[in-house]
Order: sequence, then C-alpha cells, then structure tokens
Amino acid sequence: MKTSVSGILAIFILSLFFAGAVSADDRKGSQLKLKQDIVNLGVLYTDELEPHKMDIEFTNEGNEPLIISFVRGCCGTRIKEWTKEPIMPGESGKVEIEFRLAPRPHRISRTVTIMSNDPDGLKVFRIRGEVAEPGESTFGEKINEGVPRVR
Repeated sequence: MKTSVSGILAIFILSLFFAGAVSADDRKGSQLKLKQDIVNLGVLYTDELEPHKMDIEFTNEGNEPLIISFVRGCCGTRIKEWTKEPIMPGESGKVEIEFRLAPRPHRISRTVTIMSNDPDGLKVFRIRGEVAEPGESTFGEKINEGVPRVR
C-alpha cells in the first residue's frame, strides 16, 4: 500500500513540475527588459561637476505591445521625456533623465522607476557613484582605515 501511495504522490509532483515549466515558457504579454539596470558613474570630483543627462534604454521582449504608464525619478532626478506610444514586440524605447549633483563629498544613489503593463510590475534603474574632493581619498578607500589586520 505504501508503494502505490508514494508512487502516485511522486507522479503528481512530477506532473506539477512539468506543467509549471511549460506555462513559464508559454508566458504571454509585454515584457520590459532594461538594456542595463544599473549604471556606475565612478568617482566624480566636486570641481568638475556638470548636470548629467542620460538615456535609459529598454526593449519589449514580450509578444504584446508594451505601454509605459508612469516614470518617477527620486532625489531631484528629472524625467525629461519617455516613449509614450505603444512599443511593439522586439522594438525599443527610452526614458530621458537629467540630474545635478551637490558639490560636496557624498555617495550617489538614485533610482528611476518605470511602471508599465509588464506583468512583473515596476522596473527600477539605479545610478551609483561617489562625489569626492580633488586629492582626497574616497569613501571606499577609507573602509578599513584604522582597523587592525587579523593574521
């Protein structure tokens, strides 16, 4: 009796596994795929700061038109323009952003959130980096300063 119940249970679990695999490959709808989801600006110096302009590029990898309904930038990141017409499968669009950085040493951590009809929901683009004074060490260089080495 144990063999037949465990055998039936194993067949049931395997059928669920295969059904899930088939439905995952058969996904329908629009799919927003960012060209890159993070950009690292590296170290910028306070005496060389200029306004930054950037394009966030993406592609519709789904099989239905992609519609961008809303784009939001944080921390003073201005959204200049985004592709407002439907993006057909295989085609690309972009979001144009602009931001300024404060002329003082700090870490750069900004996000741009894109809302669309992609079933996965929101997509987040991240901007990272660091602003430093010329000739001074950066935050990353100071991480282990004063910490004794363990041997």
